[in-house]
Amino acid sequence: MPGRSSLNGLAWYIARRYLSSNKGGRLLSLITWISLGGVTIGVGALIIVIGVMTGMQEDLMAKILETSPHVLVLQQGSSLRMDDWSTVAATVREIDGVVAVAPFVLTQVSVLRGKYSQPADMYGVALDVSGPAVTEMESRIKEGVHDLGETGSGLPPVLLGSRLAARMQVFRGDTLTLIAFENLTVDVMGLPTPSMRQYEMTGTFTTGMYDYDVKNIYVPLDASQEQLGILDGNRISGLSVRTLSPADAGLVADQIQERLGFEFSAVSWSTTNQALFSALKLEKLAMGLILFLIVVVAAFNIVSTLIMVVVDRTREIGILKSMGLADRMILRVFMLQGFWIGGFGTLLGTLLGLFLAWLLGTFEIVSIPPEVYFVDRLPVSVRFSDVVKITSLSIAIAFIATIYPALQASRLQPVDAIRHE
Repeated sequence: MPGRSSLNGLAWYIARRYLSSNKGGRLLSLITWISLGGVTIGVGALIIVIGVMTGMQEDLMAKILETSPHVLVLQQGSSLRMDDWSTVAATVREIDGVVAVAPFVLTQVSVLRGKYSQPADMYGVALDVSGPAVTEMESRIKEGVHDLGETGSGLPPVLLGSRLAARMQVFRGDTLTLIAFENLTVDVMGLPTPSMRQYEMTGTFTTGMYDYDVKNIYVPLDASQEQLGILDGNRISGLSVRTLSPADAGLVADQIQERLGFEFSAVSWSTTNQALFSALKLEKLAMGLILFLIVVVAAFNIVSTLIMVVVDRTREIGILKSMGLADRMILRVFMLQGFWIGGFGTLLGTLLGLFLAWLLGTFEIVSIPPEVYFVDRLPVSVRFSDVVKITSLSIAIAFIATIYPALQASRLQPVDAIRHE
């Protein structure tokens, strides 16, 4: 009796012969190449798209965390209603997981230079708070990477987003007028009057997020309070909180909410940006399902390929069976054919996908409109777990696709098969 290894070798030899052209050459038949190409393209496209969507999520997350605190603490009511903020901050600092707490003022302004103006969000940030900064942006300001110190003109400094500065054609040392429309005063005629104040531009910053770089500006906390008429300095928009880990922000926000009570609102960064990340996850799922269908279509190509092989080799199958080849060996022959197409196509697709993903991520070949997608380049991040899932799924689909034609071949009767024309 031949051994198991010799039977496996025979099955593999027959499978390779059946996948070859009718002339018996080494080149695969055209239909086999089409099936192989379908699996390769499907797997490669899945790896690239999933990598791009994952990279988009990670890139946005990193940029959001660069400019946003892990937790925002606000007082219910208008945007400038947190009174006695130092007492609230002391309470927040006592909560486990809190690393830093800092006050901020946020209001909408109009940036005026000559006759040209642009709307912007003005952030008043504290520069004299001890301990670590609550965001990477404020850390750079405190370290002097972004200049928000004293100016030669004596005017308060202002940092502009790089795209806002480019749009307004302003440069370091230029004088800008900020017009705030909150806490309006009333003139002698009884008309509401916005507060206006001049600032000296001390530099720009770039986050890579178009929407942020085109509408945000930073000024010292005391300058923003003075412009809004907050004379006692103990009234702010809210508190920025940094936690030990961004992943813990939700839990810490719940603890802050419980400690401060219903009069305050503590919101984590993930909750604030939940709609954005939910949309990205949905888009990732939709793209994955669409490309998954390509792999399914390739699986149908495998089915059609094997059925054509069965029809083309029916007489040979009959002869092999009449010579004593068992049904399970015939089954194994065709299973090996499908596994070869699916496995080799998956391997080629994986290599192709990883190479193209590396190419896109390294050389930034594809540029995207930042005003639509928040970022100005196509980020790519291929996770090992995603590659394993895609390759496993592809091989499993290819294996399932071989079952029907393999069973059809194994059930052929030798006499009828030999008589087949």
